[in-house]
Parts: sequence; structure tokens; C-alpha cells
Amino acid sequence: MLNARLFEISGTVVTVASVVSFAVIVLVAYWASALVKRIAAKAMQRGGIAKPGTIATVQQLLHYAVMILGLAVALQTIGISLASVFAAGAVVAVAIGFALQNVLQNFVSGVILLGERSITEQDVLEVDGEVVRVEKLGARATVARTRDDDQIIIPNSTLVQSAVTNLTLADDVHRIRARVGVAYASDMDRVERVLVAAGEAVAGRKTDRRPLALLLEFADSSVVWEVSIWTTDPWGSRRALSRLNRGIWRGLKAEGITIAFPQLDVHLPSATIDAEKT
Repeated sequence: MLNARLFEISGTVVTVASVVSFAVIVLVAYWASALVKRIAAKAMQRGGIAKPGTIATVQQLLHYAVMILGLAVALQTIGISLASVFAAGAVVAVAIGFALQNVLQNFVSGVILLGERSITEQDVLEVDGEVVRVEKLGARATVARTRDDDQIIIPNSTLVQSAVTNLTLADDVHRIRARVGVAYASDMDRVERVLVAAGEAVAGRKTDRRPLALLLEFADSSVVWEVSIWTTDPWGSRRALSRLNRGIWRGLKAEGITIAFPQLDVHLPSATIDAEKT
């Protein structure tokens, strides 16, 4: 029964024994892939590489390499030449390529992301104005989670072909800016001191970088200031911004400095006022 003929590929007869051998080799390759991934993770951790995204990227690349090698060995074992397979399936591959163009594009983009490691798991990205944290790099798409705790699926081609800000690429230092407008009658030196003090009081900021207060413009109803601080938690930047704004509010209020708001002065001729009185 094992020698029963099933079909023929490019002059090579495929039997039941050939199919069983093929399946066994592929299963062994899958088991070997899992073993290699565990060994690589332990070796990288011992070598001081503890970033989960980097480890996951290397594991995924090793998985692809081992499985491709196992598939090639399995085909050669049952007597099927890879060259003949490619030649026989060239026309089919072209047709499938046109039909699955977007899928193949996303798959190639996923391989590029895994190879370059410009984006890894647990990285914080800004995509189309939305800040997300990468949870899983897949073959076709990347799964990420927003600050609203929603999971979104991003095609890999979007991450490769579009401008994406990686807030944790080289380091996790992130700048936070807050703007405030004060009345023109305010003492600007006092305003600067209050803003810098509010920035220094924010918990979790980088203490080796002093807050920076800048006078940006003389607007219609206020003098606009901006204060900047740096943190090492891009994912929690909104909470840090809230603490900074609250500190600015309390500091300006304590110093008696008015936070300006849009207002309009209307001047009427005296004759119009007299006419209204009569």
C-alpha cells in the first residue's frame, strides 16, 4: 500500500510512502523551528538583549528560514526537484501573483519589517495621527492597540510605504509641549519662571533635561507661551501632559497671572449712545 502510485510531477512518481515522508519531514522542521526559537531567545537574553520586540523578530525570521529549509529537504527527499517545481508552476505563480498582488505586497513588506527591525513588537508608533503600541508582527498585517484599548489591524505595506513615527526606535525619549496664553499686562519674566517650575514639578520627566519655556507669539488676545518637558514614556504622554497643564494652572493662579481668553472690545460713538438713551 505504501508503494501505491498517487500522481506524477515532472516525471517523478509520488507514492503514499513519499507523501508520508514529506509530512514527517515538515513536522520535524516545525519542531526544529520551535526548538531553534527557544534557544535563540535564551541566547539573546543571556547576551543582554532583553527587548521583547527584537527577540520576537529574530524568532520569526528563524522560523521562516527553518521551515523553508525543511520544505526544500522534504521535496528533494521524495524525488521532486525544486527547479522542476518552479518551472512547472511558473505560469500558475504569475497568475496567482496578479490575483493576490496586495497579499503578496503585504507579505514582502512583513519580511522587510522583520529584516530591518525598524518596527518591533511593543514599539510605540504614530500612524495617521493615532498613537498605537505594536502587539504582533504578522506575515500580512500588524496587530496594534490604541490608547482607547482597541485593537487595530495595519497592513504591513502601510508601515513600509508610509511615513510612520516610531517613538521608541533608538530610545524612548519623548517631548511633551503645552501652550498657554497670558494677558498682555502680565510680567513675562514671572510667567517664564512659573512655566519652568510647573515643568520641573511633573513626575516622571527626564531630570537631566531642564524644562524649556518659549514665548511663541503676540496673538490678538494673549501672549502665547509654550513649555516643553521630556519623558521616557511615550505611551503615557497624555497623562504627563495633563499633569503639566494642571501645574501651569495652579502656578499662574498662585502668582495672580491671568490666563487670557478671546475677547472683543466694541466702541460706540457718543451720538449713538445719546440716541439710545432718548
